[in-house]
Amino acid sequence: MDRLRSIGINKGVTSMFRGLYEHTIDAKGRTSLPVRFRETLEQSSDDGDTRLIVTTGIDKCLVAYPVSEWDAFETRLAALSQFDPAVVTLKRIYVAGATDCTIDKHGRLLIPPMLREYAGLSRDVVWAGMVTFIEIWSKDYWTQQAMVSRQSRDAVARALTELGL
Repeated sequence: MDRLRSIGINKGVTSMFRGLYEHTIDAKGRTSLPVRFRETLEQSSDDGDTRLIVTTGIDKCLVAYPVSEWDAFETRLAALSQFDPAVVTLKRIYVAGATDCTIDKHGRLLIPPMLREYAGLSRDVVWAGMVTFIEIWSKDYWTQQAMVSRQSRDAVARALTELGL
C-alpha cells in the first residue's frame, strides 16, 4: 500500500467505486445510479454533495466523477501549461464536455443528449467502477472493450509488474 501511495494511487481515497452493473436508460436520458455507487458517493462526500460531474472519456464511454474528485482533477489540470498541445487536447476531451448531474429522489441521473450520443447510449448501459470514478458504457461498446482488454493480458501483466503488484 505504501508503494501505491508513493506513486499517487489511493492517496486519500476512503470510498471506492468497484463492480459492474447493468441498467437501462430511458428516452429522456435518465438512468439509475447503482445503489452501491450511490452509497459510495454518499460516504465519500464530506458535505452531503452527491452530484456527479459526467464527461466524455478517452474511450467511447462517459466518465463520472464525484465533485471532490473532479475539483482535484481540474486543479491539477489548471496547474499545467495552457500551451502544451497534449494538455489542450485533454481539456477538450474532459473539461469541455463536462456536465454537472444531480441525482434525483429516485436515484436517477439525467445524461444530456450530447453525452448520450458520444457514448452511443440508447437502451442498455453498463456502469463500471474505476476506484475514484465511474465509467458509463453502452452495453455493446462495453462488451467489445472487455474482449479487447482481455486480449491484452501481457500488457496488463507488465503494467502490474511495473507498479510492484
